[in-house]
Amino acid sequence: MKIVIAPDKFKNSLTGLEFCNTVENEILKKFPNTEILKLPLADGGDGTIEVVEYYLKGNVIEITVNNPFFEPIKATYLYSEISKTAFIEMAEASGVKLLETAQFDCKNATTLGTGEMIVDAINKGAKTIIIGIGGSATNDCGIGMAKALGYQFLDKNNKEVKPIGANLSKIKSINATNIHSKLIDVDFKIACDVTNPLYGKNGAASIYGAQKGATEEDIEMLDKGLQDFAKILNDVFSINVQSIEGAGAAGGMGIATKLFLNGTLEPGIELIKELANFDNLIEGADWIITGEGKLDYQTLSGKTIQGVLESAKKQQIKVAAFCGTIALPKEGLKAIGIDYGKDIISCSKDLEDAMSNSKKYLSLLTNNFVSEKLL
Repeated sequence: MKIVIAPDKFKNSLTGLEFCNTVENEILKKFPNTEILKLPLADGGDGTIEVVEYYLKGNVIEITVNNPFFEPIKATYLYSEISKTAFIEMAEASGVKLLETAQFDCKNATTLGTGEMIVDAINKGAKTIIIGIGGSATNDCGIGMAKALGYQFLDKNNKEVKPIGANLSKIKSINATNIHSKLIDVDFKIACDVTNPLYGKNGAASIYGAQKGATEEDIEMLDKGLQDFAKILNDVFSINVQSIEGAGAAGGMGIATKLFLNGTLEPGIELIKELANFDNLIEGADWIITGEGKLDYQTLSGKTIQGVLESAKKQQIKVAAFCGTIALPKEGLKAIGIDYGKDIISCSKDLEDAMSNSKKYLSLLTNNFVSEKLL
């Protein structure tokens, strides 16, 4: 019997690897000869770096870069010398997690530090760079990131503009003659789980600006800046940027990574599955056991379990889901392809108990599963 254990983390409760180890231990107690494959997953959000580290087996690189307001900070990324692959989380250098809420001010924030991390990885010899663009504090359409790589953004007087969102409308031309010589040799893969266009009512500023500290006036100004800059991008790259799904992700980093880095935008879960060689390794499995903190209809919007279900369906592998909370009826689970689903909240006293004793209850769910489905 072959069982694959492939969960996301339970936020503030269980890491993906803790889930894997707990479930594995319980199964082996009853079936010691079971082939068990532990493949923790993530969807590109918080905690993804720990999962990537599990597969990359790389080193944590620490460097000094600019934070969103041009102040020096220490930031880390992963780099594997063997595979020449780097994993960079934009939030490490350009994220809201670096700021107090009162400091949020995306019109004056820059992605320069993210670019500096990319440059460092290229200089170390990276041939593949995966970038997670969640959790940004910025709305500069990636011009800070691009500046670090040698792009110049010039105003009507041919002077370089400061790379912040408030200056997007001032840009009249782009000079790409001094970009990093090795940029063209790197394959960039961007974990992007939103489909927002660059500007307009569903664009970067209108949808995400307020949560990054923008006032209504700021949002209007930033949206106009994105529109104005889009015209420049359209001319320089011969593209209609507004037609690109995900262009507005992370304050315009979606389109910036596509154009300035020639990157491909992919759902985070798909990138992690690719890194894990997931679809090949699950071949011949009898069950895939997955899980996440909360399973609901949002799960089908690019979350980890959706990625597992898509892979399982192709190979006709049965799926069990152990979650913190399942907010779907039994028939709803069956409809999306889950053959067995149980949650921790149903066997705990309350939420606090469920969070504090997740491992204990996960062991219980696993034992019940073994008794009901494997014996």
